[in-house]
Amino acid sequence: MLIWRVITDFVKDKEYRELLITSVVVLAVGTVIFHYLEGWSILDSLYFCIITLTTIGYGDLAPKTDIGKIFNMIYIIIGLGLILTFIRTVYDHYYITKSKRINQK
Repeated sequence: MLIWRVITDFVKDKEYRELLITSVVVLAVGTVIFHYLEGWSILDSLYFCIITLTTIGYGDLAPKTDIGKIFNMIYIIIGLGLILTFIRTVYDHYYITKSKRINQK
């Protein structure tokens, strides 16, 4: 149940919550824009945003339109740092919570 504790503590903290909300907004904006620019489904657009911003990049989806390619370049520059910060913050929070729990035993 350590994972559940980490998630609830994370959401209760104002700084973490703001980072979470900002990350969700960036993903939502990218999803909607790719949906309209490229004609992808919402699921495909969200999938592309997550795969792109986590730098996995499977290559199964790629923007075909010029405006989609331009938006993608801007989206990567803006979103990459934010998403990686979010992932690192979640990891750090989990590690700190786990360390405290081990030290209490």
